Amino acid sequence: MNYLRDLIYRLRAGESERRIAKDLKVSRPTVHKYRLWAETRGYLNPAEPVPELAELVAALGPVAPAPPMTSTLAPYQDFVEQLLDQGVEMTAIWQRLQENYSYSGSYSAVRRLVQPLRPHQPEAIVRVQTEPGEELQVDFGYIGQLYDPASGRLRSAYVFVATLSYSRHQYAEIVFDQKIPTWLALHRRAFESFGGVPRRVVPDNLKAAVLEALVYDPVLGEAYRRTALHYGFLISPTRPGTPEHKGKVENGIHYVQRNFMAGQTFVDSDVANVRLKIWVREVAGTRTHGTTRQVPLRLFHEYEQAALLPLPTTPFTLLQIKPVKVHPDCHVTVEGSYYSVPYPYIGHTLDAYVSEQMVELYEGVKLVATHVRCTAPGQWQTRLEDYPAHKAAYLMQTPQYCRQLAGQIGPATLKVVETLLTEKPLERLRAVQAILRLAQTVGRVRLEAACARALHYDDVRYRRIKQILNAALDRDPLPEALPPDQPPRLFTFARASQDFFPSEAEGRPC
Repeated sequence: MNYLRDLIYRLRAGESERRIAKDLKVSRPTVHKYRLWAETRGYLNPAEPVPELAELVAALGPVAPAPPMTSTLAPYQDFVEQLLDQGVEMTAIWQRLQENYSYSGSYSAVRRLVQPLRPHQPEAIVRVQTEPGEELQVDFGYIGQLYDPASGRLRSAYVFVATLSYSRHQYAEIVFDQKIPTWLALHRRAFESFGGVPRRVVPDNLKAAVLEALVYDPVLGEAYRRTALHYGFLISPTRPGTPEHKGKVENGIHYVQRNFMAGQTFVDSDVANVRLKIWVREVAGTRTHGTTRQVPLRLFHEYEQAALLPLPTTPFTLLQIKPVKVHPDCHVTVEGSYYSVPYPYIGHTLDAYVSEQMVELYEGVKLVATHVRCTAPGQWQTRLEDYPAHKAAYLMQTPQYCRQLAGQIGPATLKVVETLLTEKPLERLRAVQAILRLAQTVGRVRLEAACARALHYDDVRYRRIKQILNAALDRDPLPEALPPDQPPRLFTFARASQDFFPSEAEGRPC
């Protein structure tokens, strides 16, 4: 009706139908039709006042009903209503009609029939207002492909946004995954950026925060639970399927996507994060917010920052908690590195608490092992005491260790060990270890004497030394050596050579 009054006013002012149609965004035939209608009733007479709305409504009369249309689903309306009472969705109803009645109509026909039968009731919402420092909403949003300088390739990137519910001041950072270490590190940097900790954090139900997204009793991840205890905030996960319950951070993510990322191209994620910090401080923080009608940074500095909980003296260092299995080699694998565990736990599943510097392995509440965290995949952290005694002994007896032990027994034993370890091409470490173990059964004195006898006869094999000890030959003195100035003894035959080779004079063949 207001459009019609405006049209009559413009016609009285002498405007053309073309101009009126353009300004009111209606077609020229419509303007012409109402011009003729207004002329017949005298509404275009400048001497008369512009008619009121009630007069125009009465002059137009009742709205003409839409032409009757018979739905192709009219024969099946009772069947459709039965399915609606059972809670069947419209898509499933359309499929049942095709299967049971060979219905050839469109899905839109089902929707047109169902909407009057089950009209949609608008749901009232409650806008929750929070006090300064009371709540922080956190979430991730996808922002497309970015170059990752660490991996040297394009990767799917996400923006993490943490929005303070009172001031709408936010922290934002671009990352390439939503894993537990990343999730916890982002919280720590957000708290440090704000200079304090809110009393409650509202996350989504991602696995880094919530293991099981139940409506009333959600199960938190252990690492996130410990983070909350360290910083002193409460975790209030949203109900499954209700992103509107954290609408403040959802709007913050959309604002980053539409305002910061839209039309922008960055060399890599490092450059993007530098620009993002500037944008949060100089653009997002200084604008007049559409809901609060206030500047977020001003509200933050004047009211909210002082209301935040103080930061703890030391930052939280636990990165993640994950189950790991103890393998037959007495090691578990964490982030591609290997950490030893006492051998009785082989086959057990332990909990690995991974921090920036340490890896702690628990069975329930019992601490099983602690190691310094490896700096790169493929590294090993091994304690020999985690192996069985006979396995650890082999690992401990390195060539250098064997030389030291042989030197403590005696010079002959040391020479035997040196001879075996330098002999090529066969590696003789096992034989050396076996020879040194003989000292545990026969004593060091006898082993030294046996090694001296083996050296005298130039046979230092383990088997020969073992035979000397078994035959107690180590107790016999060694043959005396000749003085240095005495020539060596010449050995002669006991019989003359003629006895073996008779001459022809004796009539015997040569």
